[in-house]
Amino acid sequence: MGREMAPSLNVLGEGLQGCSTDPVTGFFRNGCCDTGPEDHGSHTVCAVMTAEFLAFSKYIGNDLSTPRPEYGFSGLKPGDQWCLCAGRFLQAHEDGAAPQVRLAATHQAALEIVPLCVLQLYDADQGD
Repeated sequence: MGREMAPSLNVLGEGLQGCSTDPVTGFFRNGCCDTGPEDHGSHTVCAVMTAEFLAFSKYIGNDLSTPRPEYGFSGLKPGDQWCLCAGRFLQAHEDGAAPQVRLAATHQAALEIVPLCVLQLYDADQGD
């Protein structure tokens, strides 16, 4: 018998909500920004893509907008939600190009890299 996994929590200390199933995101490609020991990049920040962030990411060598059919990846466009590496999000924040974030879908492990106050600056659900 495998051990039971504890439910994943978000940065607000609540149950982790899904990030995106169209396109399917997450390190485990389960639509959530879940993480585990094998996720060395901490793909834990549920971000809402912007043209500015996609251009920034391409510029620094991580092209998320170009389709890669060999990997079943159709390329991201503004408005798509995607589980970003926490370190990449922090880098985008520091360079003034960070996308918005869905806190309820951002895994609490992101807080090991990005302070909550920084994530809250980009809260996509603010005012809902």
